[in-house]
Amino acid sequence: MQKRKLGNSNLEVSALGFGCMGYGPAADRKDMIALIRAAVERGVTFFDTAETYGPFTNEELVGEALEPLRSEVVIATKFGHNIDPKTGQRLGGQNSRPDHIKVATEGMLKRLRIDCIDLLYQHRVDPDVPMEDVAGAVKDLIQQGKARHFGMSEAGVQSIRRAHAVLPVTALQSEYSLWTREPEADVLPVLEELGIGLVPYSPLGKGFLTGKINDATTFDNSDLRSRIPRFEPEARRANQALVDLLRSIADRKGATPAQIALAWLLAQKPWIVPIPGTRKLDRLEENLGSVSVALTSMDLREIEEAAAKIKVQGARYPEDILKLSGL
Repeated sequence: MQKRKLGNSNLEVSALGFGCMGYGPAADRKDMIALIRAAVERGVTFFDTAETYGPFTNEELVGEALEPLRSEVVIATKFGHNIDPKTGQRLGGQNSRPDHIKVATEGMLKRLRIDCIDLLYQHRVDPDVPMEDVAGAVKDLIQQGKARHFGMSEAGVQSIRRAHAVLPVTALQSEYSLWTREPEADVLPVLEELGIGLVPYSPLGKGFLTGKINDATTFDNSDLRSRIPRFEPEARRANQALVDLLRSIADRKGATPAQIALAWLLAQKPWIVPIPGTRKLDRLEENLGSVSVALTSMDLREIEEAAAKIKVQGARYPEDILKLSGL
């Protein structure tokens, strides 16, 4: 597995990470632990979770899976949602008050069965807490040996600059793929300027860019995609043009649409590390195959020109989540 460094930091990880958040009904715990360990066997060293996934249950699973492999992996998790640290009850909205960050971190360390979090993200910007205070709290945790690197998620340019002035930001995690390209306008140039890595989540468009979803696909009520406007049948029909584009390149390269979508992301910048998630071993192996897919400058130009003519239909999240997350 190829390695990449996140920005100017010395944090080196596998070129593809593993997003541990899942969609739909909870998968069998033993199966997921086996899958995470299979990813390590295949060279994946970067695993992403968050306290809000569950809450808490995902971190506990990741902790159990990676405990015997701790020396081989980089573990990232996130604070920032208003969650009762004792019960895991969601209290609504954001909470990045320094005292809450420190209490939340203690819980994350226990659930992940580690002494130090490799990459500690603020999950969403908290409009009620100055970024300087957030960065200062994480700086304290780093000085105490409870975290190594500071990350942000879905943050805007000004928030990134303010935080980075207090404590260097190692990575920004944001949704980025061929059908979610908003970071390109303002965020990517700032990351390049400041030497910050980008960790794209949902690099396969929550599964849509794999070509395995069409307008007839149905989603369980517990699956977030059942509520996302971009996954409404009419939007899926319109957005199929993007999958058709990926498939045309894939057929020529002896690859799959998912592999082309990931290879495209990897080709954008050397400091981009996508974190696709999956529940299936064959999908994991398919994703990892993207690292070996070489897209030429002509391939990339072809994708760019064709994608520019496709207008993606539907919002990427329901309105209530956009408001709650400050997106």
